[in-house]
Amino acid sequence: MIEWAMMGADPFRIDGFRSGAGKNVRRGKEIIMNFEIIKELEKEQLKAEVPQFATGDTVRVHNRIKEGTRERVQIFEGTVIKIQGGGARTTFTVRKISNGIGVEKTWPIHSPNVEAVDVVRRGKVRRAKLFYLRGLSGKKAKVKARIDDRRK
Repeated sequence: MIEWAMMGADPFRIDGFRSGAGKNVRRGKEIIMNFEIIKELEKEQLKAEVPQFATGDTVRVHNRIKEGTRERVQIFEGTVIKIQGGGARTTFTVRKISNGIGVEKTWPIHSPNVEAVDVVRRGKVRRAKLFYLRGLSGKKAKVKARIDDRRK
């Protein structure tokens, strides 16, 4: 590797000269193969039925909690403020006000600890991320309900 660098020619490039791509040109197939292996592994961990909801919807999340040897289901109800990621890494964040304090929780959609996500009501929003709700309180922090439900 040092010999060709001293000569000024790059064996990884077709024309022999170094460019911004550099050594990644040769390792491109290896990177793609590793990416495909990761995609196959993630495909096995996806849930068969993914709950259909969007940002701004009020949802009720049934979360499985283990305490020692016992298992129970805790319900968290609030507004979805963001959905991010893709594939097995997709997560969603729900915000609610509890005793005057804002509480946010984030779950992976495909997590086995999330038993169910029930949509209580659809929200009418024009943003993908509702971070502005963090600065609002009281009635201003509410999201308008969607009257005609096109998303089913």
